Amino acid sequence: VLAALLGLGAVLAYGERRRRAAQATPAPRYPVYTREEVRRHRTPADRVWVTHGTEVFDVTDFVELHPGGADKVLLAAGGALEPFWALYAVHSQPHVLELLREYKVGDLSPSEAPPSPDGTQDPFAGDPPRHPALRVNSLKPFNAEPPAELLTERFLTPNELFFTRNHLPVPAVDAGAYRLHVEGPGGRALSLSLPELRGRFPKHEVTATLQCAGNRRTEMSRVRPVKGLPWDIGAISTARWGGARLRDVLLHAGFGERREGEWHVCFEGLDADAGGAPYGASIPYGRAVSPVADVLLAYEMNGEELPRDHGFPVRVVVPGVVGARSVKWLRRVAVSPAESPSHWQQNDYKGFCPSVDWDTVDYRTAPAIQELPVQSAITQPRPGAAVPPGELTVKGYAWSGGGREVVRVDVSLDGGHTWQAAELAGERAAPGRAWAWVLWELRAPAVEAGTELEIVCKAVDASYNVQPDTVAPIWNLRGVLSNAWHRVRVTVS
Repeated sequence: VLAALLGLGAVLAYGERRRRAAQATPAPRYPVYTREEVRRHRTPADRVWVTHGTEVFDVTDFVELHPGGADKVLLAAGGALEPFWALYAVHSQPHVLELLREYKVGDLSPSEAPPSPDGTQDPFAGDPPRHPALRVNSLKPFNAEPPAELLTERFLTPNELFFTRNHLPVPAVDAGAYRLHVEGPGGRALSLSLPELRGRFPKHEVTATLQCAGNRRTEMSRVRPVKGLPWDIGAISTARWGGARLRDVLLHAGFGERREGEWHVCFEGLDADAGGAPYGASIPYGRAVSPVADVLLAYEMNGEELPRDHGFPVRVVVPGVVGARSVKWLRRVAVSPAESPSHWQQNDYKGFCPSVDWDTVDYRTAPAIQELPVQSAITQPRPGAAVPPGELTVKGYAWSGGGREVVRVDVSLDGGHTWQAAELAGERAAPGRAWAWVLWELRAPAVEAGTELEIVCKAVDASYNVQPDTVAPIWNLRGVLSNAWHRVRVTVS
């Protein structure tokens, strides 16, 4: 299925519409609209309007004809098509724009160019532009996830749709002046430019899924209130990362394969708060130098240089570990006998007993989250959807931390009373190095009209870890580690 807007399947209708257009009388002079007027047309009931360039189009009658599904068209409703079209090369074909112009209803007002903001007082004014399909959970700092209907369209998440977790303003980094500092007892200090990092160390590529500790937090908040961003199921994405292995850099700096006692590798980013304190995190030394842990100092994402939101020019990628340890905009790597002193290592991203509240919590009593538990979610159909009778297709993703392969995904259509095994699709990986998610699909036999279904999924990993059936026993005050069976209720009509 093409997850595109006005996609290639439009060719089927193109010939007939072009013939009719040739017979039509010349179009009248078009009215002029503001972007605010366009934004009012976001549903079929209000008519679905979109813009392309300076033109306005009413594509309501095309929504159900779209070969990628009506939901894909509606992602752009009330806004611009260009960010969506850029994701799919099919839109570069001339017939697509010709077809679109048959739905033209107006032009944008010449005064609609957005004014340049005065960023002198706003630390977030220099943040990069983002794709409008992202579901925004906070603007400042920016945190957003891809919509579920796009999340599993591809095995590798497009850079523009990769979930974004920022704790602070996005720093503006001059790649020419950039230096990465490596230091710590027992080794020699390094100061590496970006060309030196690229040139001195072999490039290593890893396909790895990153997941925020708060993914699926909204399900915990339905049990009891929690503190944190209201992530749905999209705080997880997968990319092909390229860069130098952290192991190679540390060994080059003279740090050995092993160290006596407990040691850590601490990371600091170039993003900092108003007081100058940077975002920081750490991982155990053994993971950092392991030849099979594949920890990267990444400078590429899906074959391109890192986007600004994802750590340009260099970030850490720690496969199999919570995304909070994959520090972006990396400026410093330090070998230390203690964990990172950062707030986000010491006083956040930890799990607690359901009985612990904000009056009794003591962050010193819990270890920092590293590897994440087994996880899965349903991306199709969406909660509350009305599905047609007949064969039902259910899709989703599954992943487990620590490189543990997902060996099975079980799906139920009756709330967990009976189960079927889904088909899995993913990349083959060596044992213990299954860093990327699997996408799964189940084609269920015919379902009858007039019924309600509770679709449930649960994943099983290579250690036979399985997701818990309900949220309440794993509830915690920060809403992290939410991995209960995922449930979606739909009606058949």
